[in-house]
Amino acid sequence: MILKPKLLTLLQNRPEEFSSRRILKDLSAGLVVACVALPLSIALAIASGVTPEKGLITAIVAGFIISLLGGSRVQIGGPTGAFVVIVYGIIQEFGMAGLLTATLMAGVFLMLMGLLKFGAFIKFIPYPVTTGFTSGIAVVLFSTQINDFLGLGLKDIPSDFFAKWAAYFQHLDLVNLPTLAVGLLTLAIIIFWPKKWRVFPGSLAALIITALLVKFAKLDVPTITSTFGQVDGTLVMPHMPGEISLEVVRKLLPPAFTIAFLAGIESLLSAVVADGMIGKKHRSNMELVATGAANVASALFGGLPATGAIARTAANIENGGRTPIAGMAHAVFLLIMMLCLMKYIGLIPMTSLAAILFLVAYRMSGWRSFTALFKAPAGDIAILLTTFTLTVVEDLVVAIEFGMVLAAVLFMKRMSDVYQITNADDDIFDEVRRKDDIDTKVIARHVTVYEINGPFFFGAANKFLDTLENHKDCKVLILRMRSVPAIDATGFHALERIYDRCRKDGVQLILSHVQKHVLKTLEKYDFVRKIGEDHICKNIDISLMRAESIVSGRQHFME
Repeated sequence: MILKPKLLTLLQNRPEEFSSRRILKDLSAGLVVACVALPLSIALAIASGVTPEKGLITAIVAGFIISLLGGSRVQIGGPTGAFVVIVYGIIQEFGMAGLLTATLMAGVFLMLMGLLKFGAFIKFIPYPVTTGFTSGIAVVLFSTQINDFLGLGLKDIPSDFFAKWAAYFQHLDLVNLPTLAVGLLTLAIIIFWPKKWRVFPGSLAALIITALLVKFAKLDVPTITSTFGQVDGTLVMPHMPGEISLEVVRKLLPPAFTIAFLAGIESLLSAVVADGMIGKKHRSNMELVATGAANVASALFGGLPATGAIARTAANIENGGRTPIAGMAHAVFLLIMMLCLMKYIGLIPMTSLAAILFLVAYRMSGWRSFTALFKAPAGDIAILLTTFTLTVVEDLVVAIEFGMVLAAVLFMKRMSDVYQITNADDDIFDEVRRKDDIDTKVIARHVTVYEINGPFFFGAANKFLDTLENHKDCKVLILRMRSVPAIDATGFHALERIYDRCRKDGVQLILSHVQKHVLKTLEKYDFVRKIGEDHICKNIDISLMRAESIVSGRQHFME
């Protein structure tokens, strides 16, 4: 994997992409993303237990570096909802100096991971684990905002999830109706904001409208200024967060590893999503190095942990951003906003920020992916629910540890099951005689056949997707599955990615010789109906005949 920033590659190999028209489009996208990032950065900082400018500093410093050094064309970096629970816990235990030191250490770990080319290994984390802890974080984030949204005014809120909700129910008589009304108004504005006006984000419009309403109507609603005092909008010079000794490093190793782990996963997931949207490919190891450098810089400037932000990256792409110039511009625009508008930011109601975080939590929850996993084998459901539950009631570190251990145990069980199935079916045993995990051969013009031997897990899918880059003239892709005796939730998620990639590129996917155990799983996921029964063929000969009829007949099979 090349360790070179994507910006440098584009400047050296594709300078034509930096035309004046392209740069203006990227600057425009950067301005829109800055408007999206402004309220989010403030809300995430406050939810993390720090003052608003910390979130903006993170978005400015880390966002600029991730775009400057990153391995993606369009990645937007900054604080994200996934870090709120972790950051809040670290501050409670180690203070702000401890958080900055842990963030700096995490940045170093991330850079080492990238330099040692660990980018590919992070992709092998099972899908139920990532879905479980992401949904769990969303639930915890939602629960932390109830106090501000309802205006309960509670000071010492329990950290335990169930104790926290018990405290909320016990104090429902303290609900501040004006505060609740402003919070509901914020939600309504964001949800019903016209899509044709999305160049000016609904979240920013909601903050402006509610801030003006609270000020001029003189409503008794807590604001940033009334809660934190006057907020400082200056950018401090970089400095070490405090004295760093071996004892301090030892104590902060667990939270630092957690930050690095989560930042690496979220950054690469965001980059993968971006790749699918623009049809390009990121450099995972360079992305880790850039994210690491961004976290080191953020800590030196007094900011928070940072990573690639999926929502802001998607907003960048949707508004025409196609080079790292857009991400760098977003950071510069945010800096200008912070320097010029900070005295007005203090007018923002706390309940409005809570409403924004409700929607962040909703998007993070991925409830459709969560519920879809209940169609998976029982082992995957157990991993999902264990990771989710432990994230909510314990903490993220414990959740990931248990989730990965369960996944490893389940993997070993499946290997045992596969061995038994293989020996029970001589036909399958005779068919399995290739040494490589994947064998690729071009059968005819526009028809490509891939074969995978063994259980279908996520790592194999990455190889398929990488190989597709080199077959631009492919019209029909045959996936030969005669030697695939099992498929888990992660493998099916990967198969769906292959199917979606084929649809996007105008390629028809055909499955050949699908074994009955795998076919049952695909039927549970409703994938058989999606791909079409006529595109699941009994053997390779029928598959090739089907492919030839599609190519020669030029059928409109991607409707």
